[in-house]
Amino acid sequence: MRGFYIGRFQPYHNGHHRMVAEIASEVDELVLGIGSANDSHSPRNPFTAGERVMMVTKSVVDLDITTYVVPIEDLDRNSVWVSHVQSMSPAFDVAYSNNPLVIQLFSEAGVEVRQSPMFNRDVLEGAELRERMISGDDWRDLVPTPVVEVIAEINGIERIQRVSDTDSNGADSTRAHAGSDDTSDPE
Repeated sequence: MRGFYIGRFQPYHNGHHRMVAEIASEVDELVLGIGSANDSHSPRNPFTAGERVMMVTKSVVDLDITTYVVPIEDLDRNSVWVSHVQSMSPAFDVAYSNNPLVIQLFSEAGVEVRQSPMFNRDVLEGAELRERMISGDDWRDLVPTPVVEVIAEINGIERIQRVSDTDSNGADSTRAHAGSDDTSDPE
């Protein structure tokens, strides 16, 4: 049986990793979808799809399961989102998510959806990690070691700090150039 789990993974953290390990105990193969693959260089989505593919691929290499990491671009039409995901992914039998919208969309499309427990969600949450990176607080213990290495390789801390800066009149300079953030995607 092949499972599917999607996240933005901005960045891939220990909560994601624990969930992937739980899912791996239930399926033979796992497809990991990199959501919002078309978005990067913003405070909410600082890392590119390719960088997130590296984070995830390097983090799951020691798990005893075949994994496929696939970028999934955003789609502005929820009614066709599942077929979009299916067209970008190897076929899968069951989807895993705790996001209410994702659960609803997969369920309406006739795909079995399973939920997994979330781990230490008050700290293991993408927005919290990104905020820690911006403010220079400790974040490295909250992600797998390969993620720390990828972020160092790409100079990710400088990037997230820079794209989170505001211009002199208080407006968010990244929004003026890169569009507004969509808050409907799971972390």
